[in-house]
Amino acid sequence: MTGVALVTGASRGIGRAAALALARAGFDVAVSARTLREGEGRVEPDSVHGGESVAVEGSLERTASEIEASGRRALPVAMDFCDLASVEAAVATVLAAWGRVDVLVNNGLYRGPGTMDRLADLRMDDLDHLMRGNFAYQIRLVQLVLPGMLERGHGRIVDMVSGSARHDPPGPAGEGGWGIAYAASKAALGRVAGGVNAEYAPRGVWAFNVDPGNVVTERRRALHPDQDFTDGFGADSPEATAETIAWLASSPDAERFLGRWVFAPKLAEDLARRS
Repeated sequence: MTGVALVTGASRGIGRAAALALARAGFDVAVSARTLREGEGRVEPDSVHGGESVAVEGSLERTASEIEASGRRALPVAMDFCDLASVEAAVATVLAAWGRVDVLVNNGLYRGPGTMDRLADLRMDDLDHLMRGNFAYQIRLVQLVLPGMLERGHGRIVDMVSGSARHDPPGPAGEGGWGIAYAASKAALGRVAGGVNAEYAPRGVWAFNVDPGNVVTERRRALHPDQDFTDGFGADSPEATAETIAWLASSPDAERFLGRWVFAPKLAEDLARRS
């Protein structure tokens, strides 16, 4: 498989792992995020736990270097899900440089106030930012890459969804649960793939919902350095999701997952058993 993939939120975590897996699958990969250079990354604690921002490893610079080391081309492009102009400019940069996007991985999302707020504390401005950064701007990305996919008669769109969109929280945010606004924004994103398939699957553009489970990322380790991530809740790996994304992006057999909620750790396990 050859072609061009665009992965958002690719400076670390699932996005970085997905970009590397797509490169191994034969794609040139454009990677976007806010953190361009190593050492610049910082993460903010959520509103429930509080605390100071902390440094976190990962950058587009690092991800791009790793892609190129695998023998594929890499294109790092700054993108901020708080800024629509930034989102649109990133796609324009990729199309100007490489002329196409065959695979879009909607992994990036809004990181900021409101994500873990409880209902009474949620501000309308923060709710607006969440819905824009976790849903509306992903729609815009699809709009921007869709014409080229339709012209070529082939394209794959992978939307990173969340179990919080399907299940009631087991407790309040910060006590085993999650923010209502975050869950709502992810539920909205979860409706996009089905709509894309209804409108465009007959013309060769397929879209998938991928649930990564509870993944251990650099961000989570930086915010919770004393937490044990080796077992139980929160022990899924970014690599399991990455292998799932690469397979959905490249395999003709992926058609059977259209209209299904793909739980990445399970599909990755099934694929490993078959190989």
